[in-house]
Amino acid sequence: MLTQTTSRVLEPSDLDAALAVLDREPVTNAFVTSRVQVAGLDPWRLGGEMWGWYEDGMLTSLCYAGANLVPICATPRAVRAFADRARRAGRRCSSIVGPADATAQLWRLLEPSWGPAREVRARQPLMVADRMPTDIAPDPYVRRIRKDEMDTIMPACVAMFTEEVGVSPLAGDGGLLYQARVAELVGAGRSFARLDEYGKVVFKAEIGAATPKACQIQGVWVAPEYRGMGVAAPAMASVLRFALADVAPMVSLYVNDFNTPARRAYLRVGFQEVGAFMSILF
Repeated sequence: MLTQTTSRVLEPSDLDAALAVLDREPVTNAFVTSRVQVAGLDPWRLGGEMWGWYEDGMLTSLCYAGANLVPICATPRAVRAFADRARRAGRRCSSIVGPADATAQLWRLLEPSWGPAREVRARQPLMVADRMPTDIAPDPYVRRIRKDEMDTIMPACVAMFTEEVGVSPLAGDGGLLYQARVAELVGAGRSFARLDEYGKVVFKAEIGAATPKACQIQGVWVAPEYRGMGVAAPAMASVLRFALADVAPMVSLYVNDFNTPARRAYLRVGFQEVGAFMSILF
């Protein structure tokens, strides 16, 4: 056991200690927890390193360093240590994302060497729901996407990603990694959509991160021609029903604070704001 205040890259033997830290905030940490529960702490399987911060020999904070840089239960001292390690390693991630306070501090320390960012989203409300709404009926036409419907759902996924992130997921590798992730969610039964009479996607969403305690809805999208027609709230109620019945007792999502229509729809379905994330996009 370490007997000093320090940071280091965690090893597979540190799994139980890391899971204990993640379990302190199961909703906030659902994304990283879901990966660690499947892949452990081996960097090749996890898709990145897990950095640990020790206070007098006890693991107290984490930082996932993969495609995203994610501070986890990170104290100010831990954030400074993680920023030092990140500066030395150089930027390898496409974004920094996590609880707003820790992420803002991390970005202040990294911006002189990593900046400028392509975009900074300083406040993204984190919302949760643990029961179905009583005043909105779920849309009966929202259903799971089948494996043979990849050609149907992919254009909607690409449109959502491009609109949300500002770059196409088809850039770079031609979309191979993105298509594999979409296929993974479809295969797991965690991709949902409503199709119109012509087979075109009207609404779609996925349950991305999932643990026994919490799951996270992501990729919510309504086709532009259907926006403002009351599609989102009943459709989200359907996805919430699937999530609560089949995945986890607590369902979360986070949304850009400037996306007023989406926030209004989530509130109608019963999601309540419990915190905020921050994202820095490169």
